[in-house]
Amino acid sequence: MKGIICYYSGSGNTKLAIEYLSKKITNTDFELHNIVKNEVPDFTNYDVAGFATFTDFGGPAQLMYSFFDKIKMQKDKPAFVFNTFGFISVRTLKELGNLATSKGFNVISGFSLHTPENYPPMRKRNKAYDDAPKPKELREFDNYIKFLNTQLEDIKSSNITRSEKIKSGILGAIFPKFPRTQAKKDFGIQNVDEGLCIECGMCKKVCPYEAVELNPKPNFDHKLCHGCWACYNHCPTKSIYTPKFNGIHHYPKPNTEMTRKLGY
Repeated sequence: MKGIICYYSGSGNTKLAIEYLSKKITNTDFELHNIVKNEVPDFTNYDVAGFATFTDFGGPAQLMYSFFDKIKMQKDKPAFVFNTFGFISVRTLKELGNLATSKGFNVISGFSLHTPENYPPMRKRNKAYDDAPKPKELREFDNYIKFLNTQLEDIKSSNITRSEKIKSGILGAIFPKFPRTQAKKDFGIQNVDEGLCIECGMCKKVCPYEAVELNPKPNFDHKLCHGCWACYNHCPTKSIYTPKFNGIHHYPKPNTEMTRKLGY
């Protein structure tokens, strides 16, 4: 079978996780589709779809909402949902499942994976979780992949796979979804240390909201900026700084421990 996983990954944790998943699935060849870089795919070309993102203030990343707005209605196309999270997942998986269902996908399952935190304010509060996923969490992920593999085998054999109501879990019921406006407040107004900036353009390349222009140093459009910290995390010389963060608590890519556990 042929499948596609549409994903958004800020610092690479989600991408690494779905690469791990796709390589362990034995009956479906998955294409990985970065929603930041590519247009909405034609889902009629695939037997199954996956949707993956990180937790962003208790829900799916903002770009996932605009991505689903552009998807045409489907006719029970089988789909699964997946998210990574640092602190807590809250309602991410449930809302991601609701987004897929609203577009006519038949959501058959979903899973949330604990990974290191990439949000600098949380890392500053000693909530980095750099040892995630722990052995138990990784075993649960492997068990989910086996379960998904069975579901996909049923689809391949033309058996009907029932929809699954994706739940948010106990913590998701207790904790509210946090206001996304807090992200920009946490970020503040970013500036550039011109003595450190090498004019590499990485900040513009990684900005998913097209809020960075180069002249040749970066200029930031704060009306477009959502405070996602991509420019800060990915700056190779740490020349981008904010009123509260300067050269500290960056997370530009999956750490060594996570790469060891999920890498190939």
